[in-house]
Amino acid sequence: MAKRWINDLSQADITPESTYLNRRQILAGMAGVSVAGLGAASSARASADLTPDSWEVITSYNNFYEFGTGKDDPMKYAGSLTTEPWSIEIDGLVERPGTYALDDILSKMTMEERIYRFRCVEAWSMVVPWNGFELADLLQMAGLKEGAKYVAFETLMRPEEMPGQKYPVLEWPYVEGLRLDEAMHPLTLMATGIYGKPIPNQNGAPIRLVVPWKYGFKSIKSIVRITLTEGEPPTSWNRANPREYGFYSNVNPTVDHPRWSQATERTIGGGLFAKRKPTLMFNGYEKEVASLYEGMDLRTHY
Repeated sequence: MAKRWINDLSQADITPESTYLNRRQILAGMAGVSVAGLGAASSARASADLTPDSWEVITSYNNFYEFGTGKDDPMKYAGSLTTEPWSIEIDGLVERPGTYALDDILSKMTMEERIYRFRCVEAWSMVVPWNGFELADLLQMAGLKEGAKYVAFETLMRPEEMPGQKYPVLEWPYVEGLRLDEAMHPLTLMATGIYGKPIPNQNGAPIRLVVPWKYGFKSIKSIVRITLTEGEPPTSWNRANPREYGFYSNVNPTVDHPRWSQATERTIGGGLFAKRKPTLMFNGYEKEVASLYEGMDLRTHY
C-alpha cells in the first residue's frame, strides 16, 4: 500500500457543518462572482485563524455542470442520480484490467479521514473533512504496467439522470487527468464521504477524486472509469478553454488567472467582507509536492 500522509490539521480547524452547507447563502450576494470549482485544502496549518465550516454550505452551493450551470442546480436535480450499485472500469496500462465493484474496492481499502482546506478558483477557501482512501492503493490493486505515465478519469454519462448533459456546456462526459507521480502521491484521495457521512449526490457521489494542491475542477466527481496511459490525457476544462485552464492547474499565487488575481483569498466562513490573506503556493502543500515540479516552468505548465 502507499506511504501514508500524516495530517496536522485538527477537528478545531474543520469548517462547521452548518457553514459548509450554507455557503450558498454566504456567497449569494456576491454580484459577478462565480465559483469555478472548489479546490482541496492545505495539509499544513497555513493559518492560525482557520474557522471550521459546516455541512450545508457544501451541499447547497456547487459546481457540477452535469446537473446545470446554476450554483444551486446540483442540489435541486442531483437527487435523480442512481448511485447503487456502482462500479469503476480500470483499463489501459494495468495488469488487472476490469470492472471493479465499488463495494469490493471499499472492502479492501484502509479508510481515512483527511481534513483539507478547500480552495476555490476565485480565491475563496474553507476547511472540510473528507473520508476515503489513497488513489495509489487503488492503482496498486489494478497493477501498473511499464510505460504508464498518466492517469485519466471519466465521470458518469447518464443524461436521463444528469440533465445538464443534455446541453453542450462542455464536451461530455467530463474527463480529467493527473501525471502518475501526482496520482500516486499520498495526498491524493479517492473520497467517499464528508463529515463521516456518504458524499451527497451533488458533491460527487458515490466516489470522487480530491487533489488538495490543485483547483477544484481537477477533483473529478462520480467517477466510472480510470485509464492508465502513456500520453497526457485530455481534460474537460483545458479542452474547452486552454488559455485559462492548464493541464496541471496547481494553486499558484504568482500566476494569475486571465480574468482575476490568485494572489489572495478569503475564508468562506468569514463572509463577503472577510479580510483577504495571501494564497499559499500549492495551496499550502509546497513542502509536500514542490519536488514533483522541480525544473518545470510553472508559468508554462500552469
